[in-house]
Amino acid sequence: MGTYIPNTRDEQLDMLKSIGYEKFDDLFINIPREVYDKDFKIPYGVSELEVRKIMEKMASKNRIFKTVYRGSGAYNHYIPSIVKQITSKEEFLTSYTPYQAEISQGLLQSIFEYQTMICELTGMDVSNASVYDGATAAAEAVIMCKERKRTKVLVSEAALPGVLSTIKTYCHALDMEVIVVPCKNGMTDISKLKKLLDDKTACAYVQQPNMFGLIEDVDSIVEITHEAGAKVIEGCNPVSLAILKTPAEYGVDIAVGEAQPLGLPLSFGGPYIGFMATTEKLVRRLPGRIVGETVDINNKRAYVLTLQAREQHIRREKALSNICSNQALCAQTVAVYLTSMGQSGLLEVAKQSMSKSHYLASKITGIKGFDQVYAGEFFYEFVTTAPVDINIIMNKLEENDILGGYPLIEKNQIIWCVTEMVTKKEMDRLVELLKEVEG
Repeated sequence: MGTYIPNTRDEQLDMLKSIGYEKFDDLFINIPREVYDKDFKIPYGVSELEVRKIMEKMASKNRIFKTVYRGSGAYNHYIPSIVKQITSKEEFLTSYTPYQAEISQGLLQSIFEYQTMICELTGMDVSNASVYDGATAAAEAVIMCKERKRTKVLVSEAALPGVLSTIKTYCHALDMEVIVVPCKNGMTDISKLKKLLDDKTACAYVQQPNMFGLIEDVDSIVEITHEAGAKVIEGCNPVSLAILKTPAEYGVDIAVGEAQPLGLPLSFGGPYIGFMATTEKLVRRLPGRIVGETVDINNKRAYVLTLQAREQHIRREKALSNICSNQALCAQTVAVYLTSMGQSGLLEVAKQSMSKSHYLASKITGIKGFDQVYAGEFFYEFVTTAPVDINIIMNKLEENDILGGYPLIEKNQIIWCVTEMVTKKEMDRLVELLKEVEG
C-alpha cells in the first residue's frame, strides 16, 4: 500500500488553489522563518514486517520480574483471563464516548455500570466516567472545592509525590495556595492540620492508606476540617476499600484514587484511570463525563450523558473543568474485573495482600539492620531501614529476578509492598537473600 491518503497529487493541488494558494509552503506562511525547517524530510515508510521487528527490539529492553515487591501507587495484582478476553473484543477495543453519545447505548451502559460499581465501592452518591489517572483525579477534586473566598489547599505530606505535584500544577494556574501538612510518625500530623485550617481553606487532601502504607485517622481529619468549613478529599486505594471503612463512612466530601489495581496491568505506567466519586450535594461540580439512566419515548431504559459542566459543553468561563475525555476502555476493564471478582473475590484479594504483607514484615524485621520505621497499622505496604546502601540490595534482588520495594534514597529506607501475587515460598526466598546483604 503506497499511501493512506485517498486523493491524488492533482486533486490536492486543486484543493490548494480553491482556497487561494499556489503552493503548499503558503499554508505555513504564518510560521516565523527562523523556526521553519524548509528542508525537513520525512523518511520513507517501512513494511509491516519491519515495523514489527523494530517494535519487538524496543520491547525487548523491558525487564519483567518474576516477583514484585514494589507498589507506591501502581500495584501488581492478578487479572483474571476473562477481563482481557472481553475487553479485547473489536466493539470494545476502541471504546470512546462519541459526540452523538445517545446512539451508543451499549457503550454508555458499560460506563454507567462502572460508575455504579465505583459508588458501591466508595459508598458515595455519584461517580463520573473517570479521568486520566489518580493524580489527575485528586487535582480535579481540589478544583471542585474552590470558592471565591476559599482558595487554600492543605495536602498531607504522606500523599504520593506525583499526586502532590499534580495538585500544585493545577493550583498554580488558578492562584490557589497549596500547603503541605507535615507528618508525625509517618502519618498526617492532625495538630498541625488543625493550626493550618482557617476560613480561607477550601479543602484538605489525605491519602488512605498513605504513601507509607499506614492507615490514617481519617475520622479525626474529617471532624476538624468540617468544623473549619472546609471539605475533605480522600485518596483511596480501591482494593483496601474491601476491608477498610469507605469514604462515605468517614464522611468525606470527595473520594478519588487510581483504579489501576482493578484489572489494569502495570504497563510501565499506563494507560491508567482515575476514579472520582462524591456526594449528591457536589454532583454539579463533578468534572468530565457522567452517564445517567432514564427512559425513552417508549418507556424503555436508556442511557444519556448528563450534568456536563466541562468546557466543551458550556461557556468556557463558566466551566469548572477543562478535562475533555474519559478513560472509557480502562473504565470498562475495571467494570469487567469487578464483575468477574465479585464482592467476595475482591475481599479475598485484600485479605491475602494484607496478611502476606504482615507476614513478610515480621520476617524482614527479624534481620539485623532491617527495622520497621513506623509502628502504626498498615494495609499492604510497610517501610524498613536498610543496613547497607539500597542500590546494593536492589541489585542483589534483580540478579535473582526480584523487583525490590520502592527505595527512599535520601533516607536509605525501603517501602515494601506485598499483594496476593506473592507466595510464602517467594517471601521466604526474599528473606534469605536479604540476610546475605545484612550489614
